[in-house]
Amino acid sequence: QLQLVESGGGLVQPGGSLRLSCKASAFTLDYYAIGWFRQAPGKEREGVSCISRSGSTTNYADSVKGRFTISRDNAKKTVYLQMNSLKPEDTAVYYCAADNNWAGTLFDGDYEYWGQGIQVTVSS
Repeated sequence: QLQLVESGGGLVQPGGSLRLSCKASAFTLDYYAIGWFRQAPGKEREGVSCISRSGSTTNYADSVKGRFTISRDNAKKTVYLQMNSLKPEDTAVYYCAADNNWAGTLFDGDYEYWGQGIQVTVSS
């Protein structure tokens, strides 16, 4: 059973940056595509970004394009989400998710394994 653990969340001022990490427990991360999702209070979960198994292909939600960057280090079994120019509307619980099929989508139904989530709050 693959386990995912997010870290790096917290409180940041508008315009600031955070880097989220998603560490996998698997023997190897190479077999899994990874997605980042978020859920704000009272809202549905939405896809933020995803990355293919090799890291050669990425996808972003329009709301974060140009501000967020997804990357992965398979040797460290970790996927990162660099978040710059943060806005109050980025406040949410962020989840990483994995699947051994690469769909390239930001649809949560395409991901089998999920982390427990981590809070990101953007506020002055």
